[in-house]
Amino acid sequence: MEIHLPSLPMMEILSYLDAYSLLQAAQVNKNWNELASSNVLWRKLCQKRWLYCCMFTLELHGLETWKQFFFDKTWQEQAKTRAKPEDFTYKEIPVEFEIRSHPRYISRHGLTRNGQGKSAVCMITSLNRISTWDIQEGAMTWISPKQPSYIALMTTLPEMHIAVTVDMQSTIKLWDCHNREVLATKGLFFCYQLLQAEFTKDGPIVLVGDILGNLYIFRIPDLHLISKVNVFPYRIDELYFSPQKKWVFLMGPRLHDLTKVFYMSSLLKTSEFSAPVSTILQVPVIRKVFWTPRREDRITLMSLILPQNITKFDTFDMKVEGIRNKVTIQGYLTASFLLAEHEGIPEYFGVSDKDVIVCSTRFSLLLFDINGVRLQSFQYCPEEIWKLWVDPVHVIVTCDDGTLDVYAWEKRSLLLRKCYRVLNRGHQPTSGFILETLCDDVSIILVINNSPNPWCLIAYTLNVCS
Repeated sequence: MEIHLPSLPMMEILSYLDAYSLLQAAQVNKNWNELASSNVLWRKLCQKRWLYCCMFTLELHGLETWKQFFFDKTWQEQAKTRAKPEDFTYKEIPVEFEIRSHPRYISRHGLTRNGQGKSAVCMITSLNRISTWDIQEGAMTWISPKQPSYIALMTTLPEMHIAVTVDMQSTIKLWDCHNREVLATKGLFFCYQLLQAEFTKDGPIVLVGDILGNLYIFRIPDLHLISKVNVFPYRIDELYFSPQKKWVFLMGPRLHDLTKVFYMSSLLKTSEFSAPVSTILQVPVIRKVFWTPRREDRITLMSLILPQNITKFDTFDMKVEGIRNKVTIQGYLTASFLLAEHEGIPEYFGVSDKDVIVCSTRFSLLLFDINGVRLQSFQYCPEEIWKLWVDPVHVIVTCDDGTLDVYAWEKRSLLLRKCYRVLNRGHQPTSGFILETLCDDVSIILVINNSPNPWCLIAYTLNVCS
């Protein structure tokens, strides 16, 4: 005899279950299956894991239900973890382009089980053109018409297959790289310094920083100016968005120790705020910044204490506070520690969603909790670590010879598990300087400068694995 509980209490009970438990509940009977497959429950799981999920997310991925999204996204994330070195296809793409025009991913869909997933990048391939490249094929798929002025900066918005460029005449352009057309053009009338596009819950935007410390936010796709704010008395050098785009950390010239964290709603919804809301994090000589993935309000700063040259990690929690109808924000120091001198000076670092800090020195990969307790270490010698990629699922170490070590964050512990090593299979000289490592669900790309020869992209593309 089946027992039928009212739907509302059942939904409340099911809302506390994880994905595995929901699948088990769905096996009880037809009524339980219908409730456990509810879009409301699976969207909640998606939001918990990936923070930002709206109906537009489903449209972008060509899916109808949040249950589909959850399992497709999870499968994509774990594909590289399950893979073996022989599952990667190797391609070398020699391309001539200028040093500030590093390639950026333009593809919006990850690996799919039917092999339809594509990995594509956009880059400046001459002084006056941008082009897109199919990484699997190692071939150029589109090149723009020659532009009247040299293109200096480029960024992309993969969710919409859009590239954004700024040229030497301070003209910003939005390119639809799918339909191969210009969506909007705007003269900026100021000297640019920084360019970045982001997809926020209030819609897609592009941010431009000038040499006077002003930040401009434009709406995509029409380049309507949403807001302008003077951040620093000097230029803005770097900016870092929190995972859900609730916060943006901005940094000026390092010698001036200029930092600010803005509450993004105050920059995007100007009619609701009398002025942009921001605060300063008092940390001198900041070298790197990393927002904790899958958490909205936590940021870790890696700084250098001079003249001793000791590395320090500071973790802050950002909070919105209301005082007499006035919104303010504060950064509260949650944890802090100094790296022992014998550990060396890290060049790169990242943070897991379990608050584990991973950093790389020249010959070591080190793991600490946010209070400085050493958790794990991996030694590299005679190889040298040149680059470090950290995301919520993987850590990828790039060695000086182009070798890649792929690690995965353990699900039930704070540690890293080494998955496999991908050797440099090509003919590019190891004397080349590895400028950058990029990664998505489908590919891992190394950007190598073999001066005076043309630059080269080395791409490892993952084949479909079940």
